[in-house]
Amino acid sequence: MPNARAAKRAAVRLGAVALAGALLAACGSGSSDGASDSAGGKVTLTVDLFGSFGYKEAGLYAEYEKLHPNVRIKQTDTEDEQDYWKSLQTRLAGGGGLADVQGIEVGRIAAVTQQQTDKFEDLKKYGADKLKDQFAEAKWSAATGKDGQVLGLGTDVGPEAMCYRSDLFKEAGLPTDRAELATKWSTWDGYLALGKEFKEKTPGKSAWLDSVGSLYTIMIGQEKERYYDASGKLIYENNPAVKAAWDASTEAAKAGLSAKLDQWSPQWNQAFSAGSFATMPCPAWMLGYIKGQAGDAGKGKWDIAKLPAGAGNWGGSYLSIPKAAKHKKEAYELIQWLTAPEQQAKLFTKQGNFPSSTGAIEKVATAKDPYFSDAPIGQIFGDAAKAAPVQVLGVHDKNVADQITNALSEVERKGTSPDKAWSTAKKNVQNATG
Repeated sequence: MPNARAAKRAAVRLGAVALAGALLAACGSGSSDGASDSAGGKVTLTVDLFGSFGYKEAGLYAEYEKLHPNVRIKQTDTEDEQDYWKSLQTRLAGGGGLADVQGIEVGRIAAVTQQQTDKFEDLKKYGADKLKDQFAEAKWSAATGKDGQVLGLGTDVGPEAMCYRSDLFKEAGLPTDRAELATKWSTWDGYLALGKEFKEKTPGKSAWLDSVGSLYTIMIGQEKERYYDASGKLIYENNPAVKAAWDASTEAAKAGLSAKLDQWSPQWNQAFSAGSFATMPCPAWMLGYIKGQAGDAGKGKWDIAKLPAGAGNWGGSYLSIPKAAKHKKEAYELIQWLTAPEQQAKLFTKQGNFPSSTGAIEKVATAKDPYFSDAPIGQIFGDAAKAAPVQVLGVHDKNVADQITNALSEVERKGTSPDKAWSTAKKNVQNATG
C-alpha cells in the first residue's frame, strides 16, 4: 500500500496533519487496559494511517463494528507518507498524541525493528506468534526485532505491473492487447522506445507516463539490493542497479516522455480524470487509488499488463501498536482481524491491495477487475508477487529513496542536469541518514 501506499489534496495536507494530531491528542495516550471512553460503554479505537489503506472504502470498519457493537473506529490519515512519518516521529518522541493503531510503510519498518523497539508493543504478548504461518516469510521477518519481537502485522505487499490507458493507445495507433504490449516492452528500453513512438503520434496531447520518479521507483523495486546491503552498509552510491534506474529515468525526462507531475500532488490527482498520461507503473495498491481519482468515467479505459524486465515490489505496509496506545488489547484484536486472510482477500477484490497473507493469495488467484477492462489482476499480481525478490531493507531506506526521487523531479521539471541533480541527492541523503 502501501504500502504505499495516497491523497486528498496537498492544499489540505498540512491541515489534515494538524487535525489528526489534535484529534489523537484529544483521545489521549497512556497504558490504559482499554476502559470504555464513550457514551454507552463503547470503546473508540483510533487508527492513524497514511495514503489510502482502503479499509473504510472496502467496508471493513463497518463490518468490524457490526461484529463488535462495543467498538467504534475513528480513522485519521495523512496524504503524504513523508509528512506522516515526520509527524509520527515527533509524537513518538513526546509520547503523546499517538493512535491505538499506527500504519508503518515497508520502507520504514527497519527503523522500527532496529531503532524503536522501545516505542512499539511486542505483539507476541497478545498471541501474534501464532500467526506466523499465515504470512509470507519475508513479510513476517521484516517486522521482527533482533530479540524476536513482533512489531507489526503485515497488510499488503506491492507486486508491480504496468497500468495503461487503452483508449489513448488506440488513438495513437498502438497495440492495446495486454499480452502484445508485454512482449513489446519486455525490457525498459522497449518501454521507452514505445513511449517515444507514442509521443510522435500524439504531439502536444497526453504524456507517456506520469513522472520519472514513478519510473525510477518501479525499476528499483525489481532489485534485491538497492540502498543497503545485507550487512547494513549504505551502498546506493555505487550500486549499478540504482544507476540503471537513474539513467533510464533521466533519459525519459530528456525525451519529454513525462507529464512532470509530482506523485500525490493535487495536479497529479487531477491528471487521472484528464487523461494527462498514457501509462503508469503501478503496484497492486495503486489500483484503488486510480479508481478513486479517475472515477466512474475511467472505467474500461484502463488496463494492466506485465511489467517490463521482470517482477518487482513497491510498497506494502504494517499495522503497529505504540506503547503509548490507550486501548492495546482491542487494537490488537482489530489489526489481527484486518490482516486475516478473509479480510485481505476482500480488500484486494475491492481496492486492489495485494495480500501478504498466504491464505488470501490463494483466494484471489482468479480475480478480475471490471474497472481495468477485466484484467486478470489475481494472476498478474500473483505471478509478480511470486517472482519478486526479497528486498534488503535498511534503516533509512525510505529517506534515501525520497531524496533520489526528489532530485529526479528537479531534472524533469526544472531541467537540472542529471549530474548536478545526483550530486544534490547525495548531499541530501547524507543529511537524512546522518
